[in-house]
Amino acid sequence: MTRIDALRAVYDRLEPCAVVTIMGAVAAELQSIGHRQNFFYLQHAMGLASSVGLGIALSRPSVPVVVLDGDGSVLMNLGGLTTLARYRPRNLLHVVFDNESLLSVGGFPTATSTGTNLAAIAAAAGIPRTAAVNDLEAFVTEFDDAQRARELTTIVAKVDAIGPAAFVTDLELLENRFQFQRHLQTR
Repeated sequence: MTRIDALRAVYDRLEPCAVVTIMGAVAAELQSIGHRQNFFYLQHAMGLASSVGLGIALSRPSVPVVVLDGDGSVLMNLGGLTTLARYRPRNLLHVVFDNESLLSVGGFPTATSTGTNLAAIAAAAGIPRTAAVNDLEAFVTEFDDAQRARELTTIVAKVDAIGPAAFVTDLELLENRFQFQRHLQTR
């Protein structure tokens, strides 16, 4: 499964959500499908997408929040999983695209390439719903189930280690921040 195929498959489901992406391939691929004002591309803050998503989920409990993360970012801030579990926002869905590499910064392998299981770590941290998926159909099913469940969920989706030609978005960082803030104010 490719990350962009997974993003395309759930793109329409993201419309009512506050969406936070990590830097690099996830942000660039989501923007290439079509930017929306409810998308916040977290640039230059590797490891912090789940933390930003948590803050939004806690401050806006009526807004569904989707965090689109990567394995390298989660590994950089494993404590983020325990913090998510501690607060358990029912409106947060944490998707981790695991390509077993730091693709956006050269493709160096991550610990998941040698057996580290992020879904098991999330479950052990106390995340109430976790899943690991390897194909598009299973990903969409888990995504839909998580949105219906309205319970903190982490889905780890194994994806191919391929990405876009460029790992940056063409939206100015400050403009993205202000668009996203204005969007949240209307929710």
